[in-house]
Amino acid sequence: MRAYIDTDILIWHLRGERKALNFLRRLRDGEDFELWTGVMQRAEVVFFVRPEEEESTLLFLSQFKTESINQSRIDEAALLYRKWHLSHGIDINDAILAATAMQTGGRIFCLNRKHYPMSEVLVTKAW
Repeated sequence: MRAYIDTDILIWHLRGERKALNFLRRLRDGEDFELWTGVMQRAEVVFFVRPEEEESTLLFLSQFKTESINQSRIDEAALLYRKWHLSHGIDINDAILAATAMQTGGRIFCLNRKHYPMSEVLVTKAW
């Protein structure tokens, strides 16, 4: 199964958080999951990387396959966004990752389950 890693975990790892490192190692070394991230989660990291951190950040991200988006996924994400934004404050990137997980049969790993209130999305809090 695909393990979609949300931005919060990626950023905590890049900041040196031991819990993030241990969590990602467990997922990587287990047999149940492939490490993935969404295109928007990758964008959230690489758009704001400092020049001196670019090489190590890209090396870290190379461990993840990145799922792209298409028209169908955007349309599904828009429905999720309109349904959940006002009541739960989900943002566009969360909606796109949720639609991605729904369409590919993956599970989202994050630190804030509030971003993914949809019952049809498999979500696990990382730690």
